[in-house]
Amino acid sequence: MLHNSQEFLPGENKMKEFEKERQMIKEAAEKTVQKIIQPRAAEIDATGDFPRDVVDAFGKQGFLAMLLPEQFNGTDGNITTFCMVIEEIAKVSASSSILILAQGMGTLPIWLGGNSNQKDYYFSEIAEKNHLTAFALTEIGRGLEPTSLKTTAQKEKKDYLINGHKWCIANGSIAKYYSVFALTDTDRGVQGVSAFVIEDGTSGLRFGKKEEQIGIRGPVTADIILENCRVSQDNLLGEEGAGWEIAMDTLHMSNPAMGAQAVGIAQGALDFAIRYANERIQFKKPISSFQAIQFMITDMATQVEAARALVYEAASAIDSRREGTEKLSAVSKFYASDMAMRVTTDAVQILGGYGYMKDYPVERMMRDAKVTQIYGESGPLQRLVVAQQLLSRKE
Repeated sequence: MLHNSQEFLPGENKMKEFEKERQMIKEAAEKTVQKIIQPRAAEIDATGDFPRDVVDAFGKQGFLAMLLPEQFNGTDGNITTFCMVIEEIAKVSASSSILILAQGMGTLPIWLGGNSNQKDYYFSEIAEKNHLTAFALTEIGRGLEPTSLKTTAQKEKKDYLINGHKWCIANGSIAKYYSVFALTDTDRGVQGVSAFVIEDGTSGLRFGKKEEQIGIRGPVTADIILENCRVSQDNLLGEEGAGWEIAMDTLHMSNPAMGAQAVGIAQGALDFAIRYANERIQFKKPISSFQAIQFMITDMATQVEAARALVYEAASAIDSRREGTEKLSAVSKFYASDMAMRVTTDAVQILGGYGYMKDYPVERMMRDAKVTQIYGESGPLQRLVVAQQLLSRKE
């Protein structure tokens, strides 16, 4: 169940205005893609360097504050708009789209669990200074369940001493604020997990090296190491024991956005494959005239459209506060990521020998698609959760 869910609901009288604003945001994303991201996409992947100029551009467009309340120039947590922007950017550069996705995931715990003072402070900092955030839940060699957490937060008067090791955190070492989850009571399982905001520069907070990834290479992914990291009780999000619900709500709300990223990657690969098929001449005619290629492209397009429909149905369900959206949210993510892997692989196949050369973007898109199957909640884990829900249903 989502915390403070009514905060995400726009009033009915705002819907037309909101749709107009959404279209403007989408158009801004398209222009940013063509002007700034398209020329940099291959370079970001090749060098693996953090694209600070892209972050600055996103900040100017307000993309880093997208999920913030309207008073901070955000969209009041609208997941559908969030998905639209991520999809547009991922068509050209998945590495750039992850910057917005990671920002949203780092911000959501503050909205879901923060009090009014915390929201006013952190949201003002994010909106005005374009500070990056990070979502720090996963730990090395451990799955996404309460018993997997080993990071602890021990209460000492008005402070907490946090000790632990968070693994492969997007925006790790470059974020200003970290939404960190730790056990305040090691004997209570789900009820023993609490959420904290930790600011960069806090004593006891340090980072591992930047991880080299097969895909989505530009953004920084690094471990977060907490050694007697002392934070005030004012850094606690919600009550003690509310952390696991905040974490799961964040993932639940983020799944469609991860799916939108996968859809964008696949659409980008499909668009390039179509252009190539129309231009590539064999036997004195374009290969797009061959039935085998036509069927392949049709199947690719069908899969993209099916995944897109699922992603935006899930996003719309979350935005409208529909009950029981967890299953739909999970399905939208793992179906879209699997689809992206299939479509990008087919795009490489259509290009033949050129498909796995660095001069063409489809090999990069295929590597990026693979990452979407793994990060967040992995496809196998989400399938298991969905299967358990279905099989335990009572008629």
